Amino acid sequence: MAVYTTIDDPSEYFQTAAWSGNSSTQTITNDGNSDLQPDWIWIKQRTSTQWHTVTDTSRGLTKYQYTNSNTTEGTVTNIVTASNTDGFSLGSDQRGNASSQTYVGWQWKANGGTTATNSDGDINSTVQANTDAGFSIIQYTGSGTTNDTIGHGLGVEPDIAIFKRRDVANGNWDVQHNDGAPGPITVAFRNTLNLTEGTATNVLSSFSSSTLGLSTGGDAQKNVSGSKYTCYAFKAVQGYSAYGTYFGNGQTNGQFVYLGFKPAMVIFKVLSDPNHGWSIMDNKRSPFNLMDDNLFANSETAETTDQNKCDFFSTGFKLRGSTYPANQGGTNSFSYFAWAENPFVTSKGIPTTAR
Repeated sequence: MAVYTTIDDPSEYFQTAAWSGNSSTQTITNDGNSDLQPDWIWIKQRTSTQWHTVTDTSRGLTKYQYTNSNTTEGTVTNIVTASNTDGFSLGSDQRGNASSQTYVGWQWKANGGTTATNSDGDINSTVQANTDAGFSIIQYTGSGTTNDTIGHGLGVEPDIAIFKRRDVANGNWDVQHNDGAPGPITVAFRNTLNLTEGTATNVLSSFSSSTLGLSTGGDAQKNVSGSKYTCYAFKAVQGYSAYGTYFGNGQTNGQFVYLGFKPAMVIFKVLSDPNHGWSIMDNKRSPFNLMDDNLFANSETAETTDQNKCDFFSTGFKLRGSTYPANQGGTNSFSYFAWAENPFVTSKGIPTTAR
């Protein structure tokens, strides 16, 4: 029998939660099949303008940054106050818990907050890795030396690495895509998470099974001497996660992208046009097809329903909008980052149902 996945329950490693704020304190409890104690938590207010807030258990939950900004890392005690056995706790801060506002929180599990020193690269890094789910949180201090490397702890070559400088107010979110990711784009390329810019190619010196390279060519912000950095690295895991590219067709009967699982969350980015941002779709805000509840990682704007449209199926996603940000026709190329609700078929041969 073919093996479709090594992860029968993706909710053990990734979940989305939605809630209404109360301007006091509250505990957000996940509703997946497995308990999930999150190590990377990304929160966005849905109903009005508010910046995307991300925090993790490697830096400590009082440390936060914004995906839609190049600002320095901040410290606050009342956004996320705890990572619990199945969810997280919130304080009264409006970025996570304002009264009369609704929110979404995307959560990934690494290693329960336990880090280790990694000496695989030229620069020692502090790594919290989950090799089963293909996810690691990496911290390091820049050396200023061209083409130095850092260890990532995954044991396999990553597909995606997202870098953020922590200690200055002009450090963009640098998103590096490996050249081996599935899809029509076969060279390494980069984008900026907090901007709508287009794509630059071949800017990492290397992805390997143990290290990530910090090359020149637009990458100075990833290795300034003495500066502190965080990197989130991802490797696709069959039946759980997929990172790749596709071409748009400009039709409401849009492209179908096969993932091998029913997605829980997909992030879309146009690569060929510098004027459009990072659309985020998930199964909690849009529990039924047709899905049209959009948030944008590069923007503080409230949730919209007038841009990206798609369906989530048992084996992937299908685009239903005919324009940007995910399906403009011609020669326009797009990237996607996707995580699963269920594998198409479990390791025991049990198929998932469609929506």
